[in-house]
Amino acid sequence: MPSPAVHLGLDAVIFAVTAEAPRILTVRSTDTADEALPSGPLDLETHPTLERGVRDWVAQQTGLALGYVEQLYTFGDRFRDPRERAGGARVIAMTYLALVREHALPTGLRAQWRDCYAYLPWEDWRRGRPELIERELAPRLHAWAANDARKHERVDLTFGLDTAPWDPERTLERYELLWEAGLVAEARRERDPNAPDVTGSGFALALDHRRILATALGRVRGKLKYRPVVFELLPPEFTLLQLQQVVEALSGNRLHKQNFRRLVESAGLVEGTGRLATGTGGRPAELFRFRREVFRERPDPGVYFPGAWWSR
Repeated sequence: MPSPAVHLGLDAVIFAVTAEAPRILTVRSTDTADEALPSGPLDLETHPTLERGVRDWVAQQTGLALGYVEQLYTFGDRFRDPRERAGGARVIAMTYLALVREHALPTGLRAQWRDCYAYLPWEDWRRGRPELIERELAPRLHAWAANDARKHERVDLTFGLDTAPWDPERTLERYELLWEAGLVAEARRERDPNAPDVTGSGFALALDHRRILATALGRVRGKLKYRPVVFELLPPEFTLLQLQQVVEALSGNRLHKQNFRRLVESAGLVEGTGRLATGTGGRPAELFRFRREVFRERPDPGVYFPGAWWSR
């Protein structure tokens, strides 16, 4: 009996932060009405490495040459590609995370920049707890949990309800809980295409790409603690306000301005240039740059310390 076919795909989650908004790069899917992450199959002849393959597909589909890239996760659930149900190959995706500065995209391609929180709206706490959690998601999740005490506890812990703290890194758990409860379009699409939409559940992505996005956002938020990844999203020289806005956009939370500034300066993450930013419309602010020497000074040069700014 022949072995079932397996295809290896390469997917990329590409983050930028522009005008205080976390942005991701998507492409119009050729197979569904939904947008998708940049992706394509591994070509055994022309791709010497997986990373080279994903870079090639991103360049081909979006015109973007990636800088910082890291491997994210492998997704291989059965039927993650619906064509498998019709006898198609099992598709295993090697996914990558990239951080870039947003640039205009070439015309004629099927690529566009989108607000990350349009797909995961419950993750944006910069104006406090999103109303949609209390108004739409929590009642439906608790109704789904019914009389199951374990499910109720899982709902509360995952979404920070009933005195439970909000953990910004549990992005994948929150999406998967909503999927399990049938509250996101991807779950309804698989189980009952005629089921009504749920207000506040965000826009869908093709296949399981929203699950991949949730995984990537959690990875980025976790790395804020111990890696200076935010500087990949900033110009070589920046103000402390620009740095704060990038961290707020990715974390989905507002920061305490003075605590944050004391942290980045006392930790040796930045150094002043002696120059002032122009055209800010207000009081001129000093320009800073990232101190690469910090990598030699300590092993975990992140922009986080306990209690500094995550909301509860």
